[in-house]
Formats: sequence, structure tokens, C-alpha cells
Amino acid sequence: MHNFLVYKSSAGSGKTYTLMVEYLSLALKYTNAYTHILAITFTNKAANEIKQRILKTLKSLAVMTTDTVGSHDRELVDKLVKNTGLTEEQLFINANQVLASILHNYSDFAVSTIDSFMHKVIRSFAFDLKLSMHFEVELDT
Repeated sequence: MHNFLVYKSSAGSGKTYTLMVEYLSLALKYTNAYTHILAITFTNKAANEIKQRILKTLKSLAVMTTDTVGSHDRELVDKLVKNTGLTEEQLFINANQVLASILHNYSDFAVSTIDSFMHKVIRSFAFDLKLSMHFEVELDT
């Protein structure tokens, strides 16, 4: 499993799709891995879109069978099979398990903005940083 991956590219180049495929590849190969995956984006819109795409894709995969994979989904299924080393059948079974697990433990589904992530880190170390435990972040737009 990769420890750290960074994807940088221009708008409209497929970063969201690539991040979703990487996330799903790890989560489907190791069904509890989603609790150890952190996906970071710059905007709330992107974070929400990635979360929604992951959930929507897991939901689709969870009800698929080898006979029902449509031409629209074939490329994604083939990528996930290649990335995970799983059979299609096991991929669909794992998708059902991961989806159920995420929905039951949604707070462990870590797709956030870099500022939200840093805020959590700083709050965790507030005592060590000699910050008030009740500090607030103010934004000047």
C-alpha cells in the first residue's frame, strides 16, 4: 500500500476521478482501509463531490454482478480489478462491505479540505502549542 500520493494538475484534467479511483482501489482491496485513508482537497465543494462520487460508485458496485456491468461502468470496473487484484465478484462483495461500513462509521470517512485537516491537527496539539483549548479560527475573506 502506498503511504503518500500527491496529484497535481490543472482544472478539468480528472483529479476528482483519479482520487476517487485511488481511494476505491485501496478501500476495496483492504476493506477496513478507509479508516486509514485521508483524502485532502482545497475546497469544500471538491471534498463533498469526492465523497458523493465514492459513495455513489460503491452503491453501484455493490449491486452489480459480472453479467450486469454496463458499458459505462466497464472501464472503472476493469481499473479497479487491475488495481486491487480482486476478481469482479470479490470487488462487488467488498463494495457492499465497504459501503455498509462507511455508512455505519461515517466519521471515519476522511475526505476533507486542507484547512479542515490542519484545524484538527492544531486542535489536537493545542496544549503543546500553548493555545487555548477554546481557540477559534477567524477568516478574513
